[in-house]
Amino acid sequence: MRQQLRDYRIASGAMDEFVAEWRAGILPLRIAAGFEIVGAWANPETNRFVWVVSHSGDFEAADRRYYESPDRKRISPDPARFIEEARTEFVSPAM
Repeated sequence: MRQQLRDYRIASGAMDEFVAEWRAGILPLRIAAGFEIVGAWANPETNRFVWVVSHSGDFEAADRRYYESPDRKRISPDPARFIEEARTEFVSPAM
């Protein structure tokens, strides 16, 4: 199973709105697309939202299907509008 760390810097003052929209739209859609959300953490003081998403198959292909899906394109409002900087990388358990 591949795991990807996603680290976002959210626009100042927008964390609550971002998290609410992420929970309502992104989270259920990712799960429906076959992903597992390992965890998600928010730090409003530093405007950071960090989450780990995993997939047991071909992560990259599943990720492309997710972003190309009509359901993903229909998410409105799209919480991504609050992301000012995004970093993603594949990670492995250290324990």
